[in-house]
Amino acid sequence: MDDRGADLFALALLASLGITVSSQKRLRTIEQEFARRQQDTQGQATESRLLAKQAQDIARESAAKVALLEARLAEVALQRTQLEDLIQSLSRSRDENLVVDIEAGLRVAQQQAAITGSAEPLVAALRQADERLTRYSQPRLDRVRHAVAHDLDRVKAVGVADISTLTIRLDEAVRLVDDLPMLSQATPRKEPGRPSAPAPAPADTGPASWWSSITDEWQHAVDVAWNEVRSLVRVTTIEHPDAALLSPDQAFFLRENLKLRLLNARLALLSRQFDTTQTDLQAAQAMLDRYFDRSSRRTAVATDLIKQVIASAHQVALPRPDDTFAALAAAAAGR
Repeated sequence: MDDRGADLFALALLASLGITVSSQKRLRTIEQEFARRQQDTQGQATESRLLAKQAQDIARESAAKVALLEARLAEVALQRTQLEDLIQSLSRSRDENLVVDIEAGLRVAQQQAAITGSAEPLVAALRQADERLTRYSQPRLDRVRHAVAHDLDRVKAVGVADISTLTIRLDEAVRLVDDLPMLSQATPRKEPGRPSAPAPAPADTGPASWWSSITDEWQHAVDVAWNEVRSLVRVTTIEHPDAALLSPDQAFFLRENLKLRLLNARLALLSRQFDTTQTDLQAAQAMLDRYFDRSSRRTAVATDLIKQVIASAHQVALPRPDDTFAALAAAAAGR
């Protein structure tokens, strides 16, 4: 039993030693694994600290950017609010601005029409106002548009003198003055020519034919002599005897005086002084009737030109666009 017990004790001791050795190996393995894992953990901890620092930096940068974006967003929101207020203000005052603009344009055009004596500035301003109102198409301004159309028709219906056409006619009359025949200038009267005597027939040479040829030649000579005598004397009915007694120098100054009358009328016409224009033209017409040959075609043309200018050169009162002004005032008042 002692040997057997000793063997068992030895086996137990060997088993204990084997277990101890195995435990120590496992312990060393665990220690190595723990040391390796501890190193890995330290490396991960270091990397984690580095990543945490980077995350903190990124967070600070993000916070700064967010703050900047918030500031910009607040600025944009303020600008948007201001822009919306401005748009609303413009939307509210758009009608008022259009009304004020149209009224100012019409008043300037009315002053220009009064200065120039022409209806074109007022017509152009009314047409422009009508076009703007048509493009704007605001129902509340329909009354203004109707008033503009009514005033435009009234202004167009007024017959205003065409100054450019009248001045051209006066220039033509001035150009004709030098060629107008005067009563003091004797001009030969054109008599209708007599038919020439037929040539004698050479076939018949008897006494009758000889006497007939002598008679024809004598009659032809008498006719020529009588025409020459009649050309020396001219009988003309003159209402003003002094017109036929003008000397060449007086005739020259008379033509120059007539030109000055027409040129003064032209200047007065350009200055819209229609009373002065009428006075000068009537004086020129009287000079034409008194000293110039009214039977001449050129005198008739000059007289007709002067009469046309006299008939057209008169002051015309341009109508005021009162309906449009009243409609604009009502629109500005919000009625």
